[in-house]
Amino acid sequence: MTGDRSGLSMAASDAMRDSGLYHLVSISGTHMGLLVAFVFALVRTGIALVPPLALRVNGKKVAAWIALLAAAFYLALAGRDVATERSFVMVAVMLGAVLLDRQAVTLRSVAIAALIVLVLRPESLVNPGFQMSFAAVAALSVVFGSPWLHGLGGRWRWAVPVVLVIMSSLVAGLATAPYAGAHFNRFAAYGLLANLLVVPAMGVLVMPGAVLLALGAPLGLTQPALLLVELGCRWILLVAEVVAGLDGATGGVVTPPQMVLPLLTLGGLFAILWRGRLRWAGLPVMALALGLWTVAERPALLVAPSGGIMGIMTDAGRVVSRASGDGFVVETWLENDGDAATQEDAAARSGPTLGERTARAEVGGESVLLMRGKQALAGVEGCGGAEILVTDQEADGRPCLVLDATTLRDTGAVAGWTGQDGLRLITAEAIAGDRPWTRPGRHGHPRDLAGDGASP
Repeated sequence: MTGDRSGLSMAASDAMRDSGLYHLVSISGTHMGLLVAFVFALVRTGIALVPPLALRVNGKKVAAWIALLAAAFYLALAGRDVATERSFVMVAVMLGAVLLDRQAVTLRSVAIAALIVLVLRPESLVNPGFQMSFAAVAALSVVFGSPWLHGLGGRWRWAVPVVLVIMSSLVAGLATAPYAGAHFNRFAAYGLLANLLVVPAMGVLVMPGAVLLALGAPLGLTQPALLLVELGCRWILLVAEVVAGLDGATGGVVTPPQMVLPLLTLGGLFAILWRGRLRWAGLPVMALALGLWTVAERPALLVAPSGGIMGIMTDAGRVVSRASGDGFVVETWLENDGDAATQEDAAARSGPTLGERTARAEVGGESVLLMRGKQALAGVEGCGGAEILVTDQEADGRPCLVLDATTLRDTGAVAGWTGQDGLRLITAEAIAGDRPWTRPGRHGHPRDLAGDGASP
């Protein structure tokens, strides 16, 4: 409820993530929205049950004010981090629309909330939470603002709540899936099923119990509220464990090219903001973005910033030169490849001649030699017949392109792509760019290594 995950075991955390329920763990618009909805409904219903009061006050606006105060209290309680502030701004704008006798959930409200968040925290634009939250809310606003939805009812009126819950989970899941896949390199195959099973429990048990807990704590009346919260949380964890244990529950997603998410977002915005038939022109743009994603190419060569390990892309996946060491770097490589293998699995794959101290591979028509440790490097004359020498030691004066400890300290990790012109190396420094907040290397500006001896 407050974003404190210290009491959540690693196994439970992994189950929540693999089942697509991790958004219930971190503070998000789901928490703030359920809180505001419960308080708003509770206050408005309470006023309606007292006829003299209902005749004298505007129950809807009173409920909106109290719900806004509850949201502000929750913001102070949970801590003013980026996600909580973003969620508060979103519900505050929508409650403000209610107070002004306007429709609460509209694209205009979503745009105003996004503008406020970006003014307060411009860096939120590239934050996964910002992108996923506003993608979900914008999609829900379009779907639930459609005229055809208001015609639901008749003999099937009893089924409308069920249909709306399913539609909400489906629309939000589809809207956030590209951003989740791009940022976290995974998708939960049964995320829709898991959310359909637990979101009602979150809204009926956990959030109401939390509100009652806050109200009853000063009086020592916490046991009934804690029981509600416990029942809801146990159900959520049970569903997460079962769903995460299903075959094919998770899958890897390759990191898309940089232009994919902007194209996808622009196409989606055009489709929902434009009026008339021209709005469908946004769909080809989105299709183009997804097409570029499907043919995304990963680097054929990756060199860790330590110089002690490298990874080569093969038909079987990426092969790394060591089964241990530089664990975070290798884990990131494999995640970006959309590869669920561990470092040990990647090191055991058949492919280039990669060893603990010495590794050699042919990449893009060029020979790459890795020598780890002083002894290994001392036993090599020149570059050992390779065009590129990688080492975690200092190795100046060699007749080839040298990626040694000194060079890599400045450039960071190095990636190599193959093409018609051979192997092209790009450094992390070059990708970071020459900006005031980036640490300059020896050369004072970002660079690729093509001019230092590698093929262009």
